[in-house]
Amino acid sequence: MKTYQKVFYKSSQDMTEIDNESVALVITSPPYPMIEMWDDIFSKQNPKVAEAFYKKDYDAAFMLIHEFLNYVWKEIYRVLIPGGIACINIGNATRTINKVFRLFTNHSRIIYNFENIGFISLPDIIWRKPTNAPNKFMGSGMYPPGAYVTFEHEYILIFRKGDKRIFKNSKDIQKRRESAYFWEERNVWFSDVWEFKGTSQNITGFTSRERSAAFPFELAYRLVNMYSIKGDTVLDPFLGTGTTLIAALASERNGIGYEIDESFSDLIHKNIMSSVAELNNYINDRLIRHINFIKNEESKGKKLYLCSHHGFSVKTKQETDIVINRISNISYTGNNCYCVDYEPIQNISQQLKMF
Repeated sequence: MKTYQKVFYKSSQDMTEIDNESVALVITSPPYPMIEMWDDIFSKQNPKVAEAFYKKDYDAAFMLIHEFLNYVWKEIYRVLIPGGIACINIGNATRTINKVFRLFTNHSRIIYNFENIGFISLPDIIWRKPTNAPNKFMGSGMYPPGAYVTFEHEYILIFRKGDKRIFKNSKDIQKRRESAYFWEERNVWFSDVWEFKGTSQNITGFTSRERSAAFPFELAYRLVNMYSIKGDTVLDPFLGTGTTLIAALASERNGIGYEIDESFSDLIHKNIMSSVAELNNYINDRLIRHINFIKNEESKGKKLYLCSHHGFSVKTKQETDIVINRISNISYTGNNCYCVDYEPIQNISQQLKMF
């Protein structure tokens, strides 16, 4: 099996390179409206935003920025297949304006815009990012009532285009069965609170949020496996450092990314081309976690089933057709395109020794 990853260095307000209803999943984190580090980018994209900031009309700037993002959300709706999923990682913004503390609720504005376009809202996920920084508290310290709750979370908003996706042909049904996740993963992944600290991520090259708005690899990897099947196409219209494409290729999905800032091209290329060893180690760790879980279940005398492809036990019948492959090679084919090859993991005990 092969997958293909493609990057376009242009605005994602116009994604005419992508056919209608050809993308199964969108995972993205746009620049956050009203976070100062992004003011200049939005101002350059829309002179009206720059004018609003110049006039210190921050409410107008907030609405104009979301109008700008709405062009991207409409394109997402166009390219998603019926039943396709969009996952939007967004944080709210706090800002002191004329000595007045303000909260700009980006997540609620995005929900409003997505539902107006025609998306169905699904239960969202809170991504907690706790910090122990001594200056993390906002406001007047110990004196009520002037202090403010500390933001240590962002949202992963989840939307669906229409009704549930239907798998009709036998090939897609089999791919879906092979794309199943483990029972113990399901219990963690489908909880409504995720907690990652940047320093705890195994894929260290993909966690910078200083300028790129990149989210942790673990976040993207979970979403890819939760909401798509092997061979699907995953889209990120605000690609940043390339984390979504790396999660897609690690999971045997095709990927398309849009990044308006071409200065990221060298970093994206490096992250993709140098990812094989780290991703295979990640897959290895995933298998080890599962095997350790199964050993614990066996010690308790729990009923288990056999995953015939890999030769280890699983908790449910729905896991018996799981196929997890390792990456054998990533090649650059030119024009910001990449081809990914895979090889099977059949004898687990032997393959784990190779990592």
